[in-house]
Amino acid sequence: MRAENRNTPAAYRNATDTTNTARVQWRKFFTDTNLVALIDTALADNQELNITKQEIEIARNEIRTRKGEYLPSGSIQLGAGPDKSGKYTWDGQAEEQWKEPQGKPKYIGDFMVGIGFSWELDIWKKLRNAKNAAVARYLASIEGKNFMVTNLVAEIASSYYELLALDNQLNIVRQNIEIQQNALAIVRLQKESARVTQLAVNRFEAQLLNTQNRQYEIQQQITETENRINFLTGRFAAPIARNSGSFNTTVFDSISTGVPGQLLENRPDIRQAEQELTAAKLDVKVAKANFFPSFRISASAGFQAFNPAVWFNPSSLLYSVAADMLAPLINRNALVAVYKTSRAKQMQAILGFEKTTIQAYNEVQNQLAGIENYSNSYTTKKTEADILTQSVSISDNLFKSARADYIEVLLTQREALDSRIELVEIKKKQLNAEINMYKALGGGWK
Repeated sequence: MRAENRNTPAAYRNATDTTNTARVQWRKFFTDTNLVALIDTALADNQELNITKQEIEIARNEIRTRKGEYLPSGSIQLGAGPDKSGKYTWDGQAEEQWKEPQGKPKYIGDFMVGIGFSWELDIWKKLRNAKNAAVARYLASIEGKNFMVTNLVAEIASSYYELLALDNQLNIVRQNIEIQQNALAIVRLQKESARVTQLAVNRFEAQLLNTQNRQYEIQQQITETENRINFLTGRFAAPIARNSGSFNTTVFDSISTGVPGQLLENRPDIRQAEQELTAAKLDVKVAKANFFPSFRISASAGFQAFNPAVWFNPSSLLYSVAADMLAPLINRNALVAVYKTSRAKQMQAILGFEKTTIQAYNEVQNQLAGIENYSNSYTTKKTEADILTQSVSISDNLFKSARADYIEVLLTQREALDSRIELVEIKKKQLNAEINMYKALGGGWK
C-alpha cells in the first residue's frame, strides 16, 4: 500500500505572498454590517449546519462506545425465584433431607447476589485502534462542520452581493425606461409634424416595452435571491436589509495567498480527508488483528442460598475466575474479506486526500486568474459604459436637429443599457472571485 502524496507546488502562479488571508476572521474580511448580521443568523439557525453538529455528537458517543470495549466491564447480579427439582433427581434426593413432618419441602427457592467482571486483554491493540479510529472520525466530523461553515459564509456573501447587483440592474433599467419614455414622446410629436413616420414611433415603443419587460425578470430574480438567503439563515420569507447604493464602491482588502503548503493546514476539507485517512489506516490494523487469538479474563463472586436467612453466611459464598482464548479457524475467509475491504477503503481515503488537495490548489489558481481578469474587464467595461451613456444624450440632440437617424438613437440607447447592465454583472463576478478566493484558501471557519 503506497503512502499518500503530501507534496504541493512551491508557489502559486503569479503570486509570491508569504502571508495568508485565510487566517483573517470573516468578521474582519466582510465589513458590511448587514452582511455580518446575516452570517451571524445563519451560523446560529441554519438547519444543515445544526444537523452536522448532531453528527459530531454521534461521533463523540462512538468514541465512548469504543473506549468502553477495551476497559474492564463489571455488573451486579441479583436473583430470586422458586426452584423445585424432581424427586428422582440428585437435587430432588437432597431436598428429601429437608422435608417437614407434613411431607413438604421446607424451602423451595434460590436466592443469589453477586458481582462479575470481564476484561478482554488488548494484546494486539485491536480495541485501542478501533477507539483511535473513532477519534479520527470524530475529528473528521468537526472538520466537516468547519468546511460547511466556510461554504455557508461564502454562499451568503455571494448571494448578498448578487442581490445588490440585481438592485442596481433594476435601477438602471428603470432609468432607461424613463429615458425611452421621453424619447417616445418626442418621436410622437415629430410624427404629428410629419418629420418621422409611424415606423419610427413603433420602433421606439417596441424598445420601451422590451425594457419594461426586462424589469420583471430582474424582480423575479430578486425575489428568488432573497428567499435563498432566508433559507440559508434558517427562516421564512423576510425582507433582506441591505445598502444597494454601496455596491459599485465595495472593495475587499487585498488578498494574500500564502504558499500552497498552507492549504493542508487551513482548508477544513483537506483536514477532514486527512482524518478520514487516519481512521482508514487504523481500520486496517483492526482488521489485521482479527486474525490473532483474543484473550478474555472473567471473574465473579457472591452469595447463593436456598434460604434468605443464610444468604450472607460464609458457607454461601461462591466465586469463579476464568481465562479464555478464542482463535479464529473456520471463518478465516470472512476475516480475509474484511481485511481486503479495509485496505481498499484505505486506498480510497489516500486517493480522496490527494484529490481534495489538488482540487484546492486549482481552486486558488482559478480565483487568482478571476480576480485579475475581472478587475481588468471592469476597467474596460466602465470606460465603454461611460462613452455609451454620453452617446445617448448626443444621439438625442442630433435626432432632434434631424442630423441623426432614429435607428442610431435606438441602437445607442440599447447599447448603453446593455453596457451598464454588463458592468454591474462584471462587478458582481469580481466580488465573487474575491469571496471564492477567501473560501478556497480556507478562510471563513475560524
